[in-house]
Amino acid sequence: MQLNPRYGSDPVITIAGPPAAIAEPAIRQRRRLAETLASFDDEQWAHPSRCEGWSSRDVIVHLDGTNAFWSYSIAAGLRGDPSQVLAAFDPAATPAEMVAAAADLPTSAVLEQFVASSEALVDLLASLDEDDWTAQAEAPPGHLSVSAVAHHALWDSWIHERDILLPLGVTPDREADEVAASLRYVAALSPAIATNREDGGTGRLVIAVTEPDLEIVVDVGERITVSDGSDGADPHLTGDAIELLEALSLRRPFDQPIPPDFEWIFGLLDAFANE
Repeated sequence: MQLNPRYGSDPVITIAGPPAAIAEPAIRQRRRLAETLASFDDEQWAHPSRCEGWSSRDVIVHLDGTNAFWSYSIAAGLRGDPSQVLAAFDPAATPAEMVAAAADLPTSAVLEQFVASSEALVDLLASLDEDDWTAQAEAPPGHLSVSAVAHHALWDSWIHERDILLPLGVTPDREADEVAASLRYVAALSPAIATNREDGGTGRLVIAVTEPDLEIVVDVGERITVSDGSDGADPHLTGDAIELLEALSLRRPFDQPIPPDFEWIFGLLDAFANE
């Protein structure tokens, strides 16, 4: 499936709040995952993940590649020349091809490369000033603020951390700011893809979750705007934050009906099932 990213100065996703606030959870999650992987034995590396056909090792090969892309994208955006390399990107096929190409790489090298690419991204995020976070850079939906790009990077790595750890019987850390940022982003991602493909609609989706207690409003139109606080509006989706986040990320079925007016919003994220 082609993403039809929206390039230019009118980002399809805008996330309200301090742009630099994403730095701390994004950096923490990357470092935690690298530390966890350092203790893995051969069996854990080879264990099937929740991503169909991928082992733990395969997921990390994928995340190493995304680390490199995020660093490249953000650096290009900071230079004032945001990249446009995802116009031909297939989120279902391309990651699988990259993982297959690394099949003969020793696991020790996979870990070494992942740690290096993670630290490069972490160092870049830690170096950004307030203006840097509002520069335009590339993510699958198109040109977004660097802050929104970091939201995508966090959500992707956060869900893949769970893809690895849960099948191993390990309970992942539950950090409120990581959960909140990932939920805000994934709630906007599918409607953004639909809007870019001109398959979307309009409306206001209200989400109220617990652990952390959070109300999110997703306004869907020519652009998708995510803000906190529902102004007393009745929520369309409720429940535990991680359970809803996992459902929106297609890792579990919804345990509540999707409002008919919003069914179209959740129909396109299948392209990212392994991304």
